[in-house]
Amino acid sequence: MSHRSAFSLEAVFREEYGQLLATLVGRFGDLDLAEDATSDALEAALSRWPVDGVPSRPGAWLLTTARRRAVDRLRRDQAYAAKLAVLQVEQDRAFLSPVSGPVDGGLPDERLQLFFTCAHPALAPDDRIAITLRTLAGLTTTEVARAFLIPSSTAGQRISRAKHKIRVARIPFRVPDRHEMAQRLPGVLQVVYSIFTEGYSASSGENLIRTDLAEEAIRLGRILHGLLPAEREATGLLSLMLCTHARRSARAGKDGEIVMLGEQDRRLWDREMIDEGRALVVLALTGGSPGPYGVQAAIAALHDEAIDAESTDWPQIAELYGVLATIAPSPIVSLNRAAAIALCEGPGAGLELMEALSTEPLLKNYYPYLCARADLLARLDRWLEAARWFECAFGLAGSEPEKKFVQRRLSACYRNASSAPEDTLEV
Repeated sequence: MSHRSAFSLEAVFREEYGQLLATLVGRFGDLDLAEDATSDALEAALSRWPVDGVPSRPGAWLLTTARRRAVDRLRRDQAYAAKLAVLQVEQDRAFLSPVSGPVDGGLPDERLQLFFTCAHPALAPDDRIAITLRTLAGLTTTEVARAFLIPSSTAGQRISRAKHKIRVARIPFRVPDRHEMAQRLPGVLQVVYSIFTEGYSASSGENLIRTDLAEEAIRLGRILHGLLPAEREATGLLSLMLCTHARRSARAGKDGEIVMLGEQDRRLWDREMIDEGRALVVLALTGGSPGPYGVQAAIAALHDEAIDAESTDWPQIAELYGVLATIAPSPIVSLNRAAAIALCEGPGAGLELMEALSTEPLLKNYYPYLCARADLLARLDRWLEAARWFECAFGLAGSEPEKKFVQRRLSACYRNASSAPEDTLEV
């Protein structure tokens, strides 16, 4: 296969997979069948594209092929005979026609429809989010595991369990009504934010950012905000993603290595996106007690408002993390609060709080925790201790930029340790 064909197939898979699967599930009402047909279509592309060339509309090509493979599977499987008998198969042209407006239930996006479907209350909360991320968002099992801070094997079990429940309980693939939609919204918001998080900081690969995922999450966030403008958490999530994604151009250096927030060239930040996000955070925080996404959006907006790292309002950011710890407590929130306090009260105060988190199971193999703790030790000139934590972090770094970043910090620790007076070295 030529490099162009391989790259094109990878790009189509990344961009079209979730929409393709959602369309097939909506058409045939069977997740396993849709996944099998999608896989068949991708295999066909692997064999055909190197010979025939990449089609001008690769997504449409995959959809037509997948639909035909699904029908072939139904014909071969006697268990689906009754379903096939009542299935009205449209012509390709009609099947591929774009949706001109909102469809059943007011959701103008087939994938978003399936997000709400997979948020069915019959599924355990973690299971429903895991299967949505894996099947409809197109994240790998490893990426799903990262979103939950769990082993890949555990993520795989959650996905399998959700599929089994859908099949056995015969959960219908339909758009929920408005009442059900509101009940399922928190799970959908979590899925969209998990997609954004993977795009913002890729868990593997050569690039720090997967812009396609981040922008897809923002697109879905805009749909949710437009569909449910009174839902302040939908507004807060969109604000959070915009305020964060606005910094994308400054997050990596020329060699692709990570540039930390305090060292970023803020002239590269997208001011138009920041302004939009800041306007939305006001709406998210108006009209009642704040929600978790609204508070996180306020924190992101404070970062964006500062003209440089020194002028950042760290005391207010630390206070907001305290609020977040009250309404949505988690070890990650506590870690971020400790980092903010370190910048308010000094690295010693932040390190004390981070050390108190050392027994948290979720943080044991959490790369950012290890790096944050190492960084505070380095700022206290405890170079050898910092080096040991950076060594642990290196083993958990996923993407190449993360590995390069940790390696650079690790080397700096050893250089500083070797040049420090002997009586100042920590043991």
